[in-house]
Amino acid sequence: MKKLLIMCGTGVATSTVVTGKVKEWLEQEGLKDKVTLYQSKVADEINRIHEYDIVVSTTIVPDHVRDHVIDGLPLLTGMGIDEMYDEIKKRINN
Repeated sequence: MKKLLIMCGTGVATSTVVTGKVKEWLEQEGLKDKVTLYQSKVADEINRIHEYDIVVSTTIVPDHVRDHVIDGLPLLTGMGIDEMYDEIKKRINN
């Protein structure tokens, strides 16, 4: 089972919206049983970010973890959603 973290600046509003959308997408794709979802704020997770298999963030992250993080802004802007979900699916199946 993969550990998927969704984080934003405060761990409340934006990450809640994104978590709901990702959860719905996981169910539609039949991937719900392959992932455990976590939700938090970036300040609480930045030092343990590598404990997660997949990290989606709607806020800026430090350079040293940027390669590990998927940009979650497409779920808020509506642009680039398919590419973002493709990257999540790729990491789930690896």
